[in-house]
Amino acid sequence: MAASLSMAFASLSFLLFLMGSSMAQLSTNYYSKSCPSVFSTVKSTVQSAISKEQRMGASLLRLHFHDCFVNGCDGSILLDDTSNFTGEKNAAPNRNSARGFDVVDNIKSAVESKCPGVVSCADILAITARDSVVILGGPSWNVKLGRRDARTASQAAANRSIPPPTSNLNNLISSFRAQGLSTREMVALSGSHTIGQARCTNFRTRIYNETNIDSSFARSRQSNCPRATGSGDNNLAPLDLQTPTAFDNNYYKNLINRRGLLHSDQQLFNGGSTDSQVRSYSTKPSTFNSDFATAMIKMGDIKPLMGSKGEVRKNCRRVN
Repeated sequence: MAASLSMAFASLSFLLFLMGSSMAQLSTNYYSKSCPSVFSTVKSTVQSAISKEQRMGASLLRLHFHDCFVNGCDGSILLDDTSNFTGEKNAAPNRNSARGFDVVDNIKSAVESKCPGVVSCADILAITARDSVVILGGPSWNVKLGRRDARTASQAAANRSIPPPTSNLNNLISSFRAQGLSTREMVALSGSHTIGQARCTNFRTRIYNETNIDSSFARSRQSNCPRATGSGDNNLAPLDLQTPTAFDNNYYKNLINRRGLLHSDQQLFNGGSTDSQVRSYSTKPSTFNSDFATAMIKMGDIKPLMGSKGEVRKNCRRVN
């Protein structure tokens, strides 16, 4: 009798565990009742920001990447430093580089006016990334929601987890694998560099010292990026010279022509294991679009805070 009761209790406990696990999952209709206007509210604000500055689409997409790669998609990148708190904004990958925080503030304010205290900053970043890609001509996908916001951040984790532009192919594969992302997903997500710009300090070594680069492309980049360190460090160049504000597959065509701006970009087509995938994407934009959308959904699943963990910030820059 005791054994039977014990087994029944164990079975019930396991069932409750499964129910809890299934309930604590991201969902595309998470706000369908609590904030049905969230998608239209976010998109109109993103559209307005990109209309004013097309580069902003790339900046907003990048915020979602840099958020998810540091302890999961939890909005931690948005927290400001304070006298007793060091956030991620001044980590090496973000300092003088991550931008669009004011746009996120505007989006949050617009959403709060419709549904106060409901939609997390982490979810806003996920929706904003998708909308930015779509507005610039890229694929759409159904964004899964239900993340909550972190109450802390880690500059050390940001320095450690976000792959730098000096990464070689093995570094890139390892960095993405650490986030549960495959090599194929890494190559697809790297296609986000079809939009946006990079600072001279991040591609100076490539355009002056590397040999796997088209010479005319190198000379054109050198004209706005002096050789001397400290001179023109923040001068910008488009990651995709052909269509810098259009989300397309020209990034991969550039790699085949040895016109990748960053060292880490060209590593994807440099005689290694990812060459064939780059070739495929360069001629099959629909395959790239499909793979990119699928990989973005998977990236958005990285270690979200759910249930009673974290909070829904009222102001994305500080904890409640």
